Amino acid sequence: MKAATLSVGFIALTDAAPLIAAQEMGFAAEEGIELDLIRAPSWSSLRDMLVFGRIEAAHMLSPVPVASAMGLGGTGAPISAVAVLSVNGTVIGVSNEMAARLAGVGHDFAFNDARAAGAALIAAKDPARPLRIGVPFPFSMHAELLYYWLSALGLPAPQSVSIHTVPPPLMAQAIAAGEIDAFCVGEPWGSITVENGAGALLLPGKAIWQFAPEKVLAVRTDWAENEDALLGRLIRALWRAGRWLAQPASRSLAAEILSAPDYLNLPAEVLDRALTGRLTISSRGEMRDVPGFIGFHRGTANFPWRSQAEWIALQLAARTGLDRDRAIRAGRTAFRSDLYRTALAGTEADMPGASLKVEGGVQTETSIASEAGRLSLLPDQFFDGRIFEPYTP
Repeated sequence: MKAATLSVGFIALTDAAPLIAAQEMGFAAEEGIELDLIRAPSWSSLRDMLVFGRIEAAHMLSPVPVASAMGLGGTGAPISAVAVLSVNGTVIGVSNEMAARLAGVGHDFAFNDARAAGAALIAAKDPARPLRIGVPFPFSMHAELLYYWLSALGLPAPQSVSIHTVPPPLMAQAIAAGEIDAFCVGEPWGSITVENGAGALLLPGKAIWQFAPEKVLAVRTDWAENEDALLGRLIRALWRAGRWLAQPASRSLAAEILSAPDYLNLPAEVLDRALTGRLTISSRGEMRDVPGFIGFHRGTANFPWRSQAEWIALQLAARTGLDRDRAIRAGRTAFRSDLYRTALAGTEADMPGASLKVEGGVQTETSIASEAGRLSLLPDQFFDGRIFEPYTP
């Protein structure tokens, strides 16, 4: 039987790896599908390609489906997040000028203390103007982490922070040109900034929220409802790709595959940094190890927790002035744990007993109730120790 072809869009980022590995390592073929992977230049173009039917599925920022459900962003068609492709994997970087200012206020670039790094950034900013920070898209985990982090430390937006939208591949250029003071971006574009001598890395996004859902598999909601069999094949292929990527023995080959011209078109050595969590943070060659820098499978990494969608909705509502209860109710519908469970029923995948959980309360790896008894939650604390309770009507 001829394989069904699905057009799937992606951005040139390390966390597109599950889609690329699904095609290149044969996991898609095992499900009787072929992925026509289409590289998009920006998140806005990728979202539009999905909404207008140019592609069937997309590598997508986790807040985009939530924003869509809340009526933000003018997407025009409901979008569902049917699986999480990756957790964490982002970095916060600064210009060389800002790095010098940070050193001047005594910051040690330890790369593991969000409170200390944020306090130093606030102390080092130019008092005459807002801190200019680049993010890949207004509705992104990058933006939500920055707003959460800096607001908690006393630097609220928009009064003191000016957020600029910059596509990931252009982030190094923007900071080299002096258009922004800092950025939050997915790898390898932070490392590319260091390679180009344009800036230094200050902090992994993981230091702000230890288990942030970063990218999701997004589809139009009507397509999910009409093509449930194809959707199931796609989710299963990506689940197996994520499991393969999570194995340390897969990293070198994964970096080689991702480096190909049709995918990221970058040196495998640079891509390997994100996959191993061993990052070069400055042009002087300083290294930092970040265990679990990016997650593709361990714990419940791929499960679209509705409580994660609720947290994103609350952050979006807080900065856009929408009614918070209404936003949470709408936002939670965007993470389709029901479709994920259906797609993986009868496979070796284990499922949690619930689809909501407390966010931020897990300090050490913890076993949870699941269908097969093999699941655990990985640490998921916020840097300031706050806890997010699932919404109760």
